[in-house]
Amino acid sequence: MSETSFTAAIVQMRSTIDPSRNIADMSDLVARAAGNGAQYVQTPEMTGALVQDRTALMAMLHDEDNDPVVAASADLAVQHSIYLHVGSTAIAVSGGKVANRSFLFAPDGSVIARYDKIHMFDVDLDNGESWRESRTYEAGNNAVVACLPFAWLGLAICYDVRFPALFRNEAESGANVLTVPAAFTRQTGEAHWHVLLRARAIENGAFVIAAAQGGTHQDGRETYGHSMIIDPWGKVLAEIPHDEPAVATARIDVDASRVAREKIPNLRNQRAFDVEVTAEAKHADALV
Repeated sequence: MSETSFTAAIVQMRSTIDPSRNIADMSDLVARAAGNGAQYVQTPEMTGALVQDRTALMAMLHDEDNDPVVAASADLAVQHSIYLHVGSTAIAVSGGKVANRSFLFAPDGSVIARYDKIHMFDVDLDNGESWRESRTYEAGNNAVVACLPFAWLGLAICYDVRFPALFRNEAESGANVLTVPAAFTRQTGEAHWHVLLRARAIENGAFVIAAAQGGTHQDGRETYGHSMIIDPWGKVLAEIPHDEPAVATARIDVDASRVAREKIPNLRNQRAFDVEVTAEAKHADALV
């Protein structure tokens, strides 16, 4: 890396079911972020469209080479001379399924990295919400760490944040900035968003950048917003403290990750271990 600091921006959106409208909104917000001096700009999960209806989603899909969100994002990276991280958009893949795919674009418009969301959000919430991402989306199999001139970025998407091993493996592979673009539901966001993101930063001695969807969407879902940038000590450097579309920036000194890891060297100190389940516990489980 040739630099040790950079300005990062989080773009908070309220994506609709119309990709063309979302592209226009993304373009305006990315331009605002670049105008504020950002060298790296991150948009949320499902920047291209938030569509609950599977039939409607499948009807609007494109493969990567023909996707309008991908094309527009490449143009924006060139136009503003930035590293643009599109948190994700839906991409058609083989077998009639869909990839929830992140793209990281260089200032020349080329794709530096792609990441397909590994962990599918298959849950039933207390308020009656039920989600089965695996019915539509094909889970990814590979963690991704991308090297920029000023940082090593570990890629993840939304629900991935609940799986610490992903971030630990990325940190061990050199990532000093972890990314979590998201469309967190309002219910889970109010309960867990802040603490999960701060935990991933603290336990890995890394910055966390998380651009989010926010508000009540055209397809009826509600997302939490509160996009954030967090330092390796768990301090929130920037937050959009609501669910409206907006932009926030923070200056990131990547060397702070090295300092944090020297103070708390848990990446070095961890050891392999086995789990022993006592005979009493096995017996108790058999009685349940």
